[in-house]
Formats: sequence, structure tokens, C-alpha cells
Amino acid sequence: MKQLYVLIVSFILLILLVLWLGPSNILHALETANPWLILLAAFIHLVVIGVRSLRWGFIIGQPTEFKKNYVVKTIGLFAGNFSPARSAGEVLNAVAGKKINRISLSEGLSAGLTERFFDVGIAGCLMLISSLFLPKVRVITIIGGLVSLGMVLLIYIFNWRENASIWLYERIHPLISKLPIREEVLNNMYVKFTGGLKNMIEYTRSFSNFKNLTLVFLLSGASWLLECVRLLVVFYAFNTEISFTAIVVIFLIANLIGIITALPGGIGSIEISLTGLFVLFGVSGALSGSIALVDRLVSFWLVTALGIIFASYYAKDILEDIKGYTLDIKGSK
Repeated sequence: MKQLYVLIVSFILLILLVLWLGPSNILHALETANPWLILLAAFIHLVVIGVRSLRWGFIIGQPTEFKKNYVVKTIGLFAGNFSPARSAGEVLNAVAGKKINRISLSEGLSAGLTERFFDVGIAGCLMLISSLFLPKVRVITIIGGLVSLGMVLLIYIFNWRENASIWLYERIHPLISKLPIREEVLNNMYVKFTGGLKNMIEYTRSFSNFKNLTLVFLLSGASWLLECVRLLVVFYAFNTEISFTAIVVIFLIANLIGIITALPGGIGSIEISLTGLFVLFGVSGALSGSIALVDRLVSFWLVTALGIIFASYYAKDILEDIKGYTLDIKGSK
């Protein structure tokens, strides 16, 4: 039941945010928004998933299977949305890849960690660079950048260095067990990261040449850029202007906070972080909250809806796997 408690905390945070901003103020701000630009933001996010699908297909050697790759990535993102710190995203991505792409679980895990390596690495570098231009959030961006690069180092060890990864994971596992994750999930994680580590790292090394990694880097950068463009379009929908540099920094910091808080998908923590950062950059409170809620609607909740549809239609048993890996809504005995 502890997973359900965490989800309840997330929704309580959302409710408190709405009450603090004032429901009537939020509704007034929403009434002034341009619905066509909000739809454009939703479309941009679908394109973001498409870019990530191209990256996934390239890594697993199936670049022409775009439809399958799109379904797999959506299911993986959906699973990550409802697991602490999005911890189940890579695992369920690999499970979906095994059933839809017909790849091995170790290959799917390797591809997922490779994607996370570049995503987090780019985020860390962008935050450190932005600290030079935005003094009001300099301390936060420096800390966030260093934390991100630390995560990159851990992913490198797990995905490229076999002996070091097993040694390190055996010491990290007791800490992970303290997170609100089901015991079955923890045991499964331990088996997959130790027993299947050799095959996973072998695949990663076979893929890791300059040409391949350069393309993965470019696709990763494109997905980050489009996510920030989506948020900028939401700002325009509310007839509000903000610098693109500020958008990049705000987006990165909010997502990092969402991971650190270990709430499922950052529900509550990301919305509050976005609102607070928007206010810091001069946007009014109610308007900031409205922008944050709408951006999460066209990103987080859109992916969630698509993930449920795809998991139910293309592979019904994947939906059961997602329940086992993420939130135990029914509880455990």
C-alpha cells in the first residue's frame, strides 16, 4: 500500500497548489489561453515521442519499425510516469521491447540506459552552461548540473563497466530498497541488474562506436530542444513572453526536482517547481500555475492516456506488468 500512499501525497500537492493559486484565478487564466496553441504544444510533444522512437529504433537496430518503436517508447514513458523517480521506465521499456520489437530483455535495458545516459548528460551540461547567463538561479543550476553529471557517471559504470557495475549495484541496492517500491520489483531489479548485466554490457559495447553514439547524441539533443519548445508554445498560448534560455533552465530544474523527490512521475513536485520558477522569472502566480498545469496536461497526461491505450491494445499483458513494476493500486498483503 505504500505506493498508493505516495501517489496520494502527489495528488495532495496538486490540490494544495490549486488552492494556493485560487481555482477562480486559474480558470480565468485558462479562459484567456489560445486553444490552438495548446493543441500545437500537444502535437509537438507527440513529435518528441517520435524523435525518441527514432532513437530507440536506431539503438536496437530496427530504425524502420517506427510504429512499433513509437508504441514501445510510449509504454515506457507511461510506466515511468507512475513509478518513483521514473525508476520503472527503462525496465518496462525493455519489457515492451521484448514483446513488441522481439528483442532480448538485456538489449532493451542496454538501449534504455544508453538513452538515459545522453538525456541526463545533456541536461547536466545545459544547466552548467546556463549558470553563466542566469545569476538568479546560478547556485541551483550548478548543483543540478553536478548531480546530473554524477548520474551520468553511474549510468556509464552500469552500462559499460561490468565488474564495477556489479560491485557498485550491490552497495546501492540497500538504499534503493528504502524507496516506496514493491519488494517484488526490488528483487526483480536485483536479478536483472546482476544476472543479466554481462549480456547488457556486451550489447552496449558492440553498439558503442563514434558514428552510432553521435547520432544518439543528436537525437537526444533534438528531443530536449523540442520539449523546451513545447513549453515555450504553452507560454505563447497564455500570451506571455519569456526567454528561451529561461525556459531551458526552468524545464531542466523542475524535472531534476521531480526525480529527486522520488514521487511517481514527479506528480505534484514538478508542477510546484515549474510554478515557483515561473514566478521567480517574473510571471504572476495564477498565470504561472496555469501554464504549469497545462504543460503537464499536454505532456505527462497525454503520454499516460496513450500508454494505457497502447498497452491495452497492442499487448494486454504489458499492462499487468506495468501494474507489477509501478504502483500497487490494490495493495499487497
